[in-house]
Amino acid sequence: MSLHQRILNDVEGNILSGLWPPGHRIPFEHELTEQYGCSRMTVNKALSDLVKRGLIERRRKSGSYVTFPHVQSAVLEIHDVKLEVESLGLDYAYRLDERVLRKVTTADSARIDLPGSGRLIDITCRHFAGGRPFCLEERLINLAAVPEAEAEPFDAVAPGSWLLGQIPWSTAEHRIRAVAAGRSAAQALDIAPGAPCLVIERRTWSGGAPVTSVRLTYPGDRHELVAEFAPGANG
Repeated sequence: MSLHQRILNDVEGNILSGLWPPGHRIPFEHELTEQYGCSRMTVNKALSDLVKRGLIERRRKSGSYVTFPHVQSAVLEIHDVKLEVESLGLDYAYRLDERVLRKVTTADSARIDLPGSGRLIDITCRHFAGGRPFCLEERLINLAAVPEAEAEPFDAVAPGSWLLGQIPWSTAEHRIRAVAAGRSAAQALDIAPGAPCLVIERRTWSGGAPVTSVRLTYPGDRHELVAEFAPGANG
């Protein structure tokens, strides 16, 4: 592990564990430089990454501090698909299509940042609303981060719901795209090949370690994203 990643993980761990509560001053850069025996640039890069993640804020001539929680966030929340369906007043159902335990391949590198010696669970499943396909879920789970997943069959509970109850996530990345349904997705969602779909790709980390990568595909005419926001300090 690089010194940059070690500093990032250590500071993030102190924050997420509550050891460093909101308002706590992070050690000055020169103090971290001495503690880890590294360059000022390495420390600065780690702290800059923590600022981007919203965990700390820098105050001019004062130092870096753990941020206070915000009521509103620019980051999409992680929702349980079951709750999405139930919020529509429709009956929910879940079906596991495939669960494969395997080693990481080079093709996985674009989806989840794991070494070739890593092991993961590759899951394909579907969520239904009122008897109709609502969402196709294709998920990779890092067994190094969540070893308990190896014993979970996921035949009765969806992996997203299970993960939310098992491991806290510290960072998430969303990518949202409009795509034309391929043959397999069209068959799974009971739509015509080439029909418009909304795809949400999400990766989550806990303490700097990748936990899961999921691709959620929704029929374009049955799903929408709604974000609530308020004017910020910049108007």
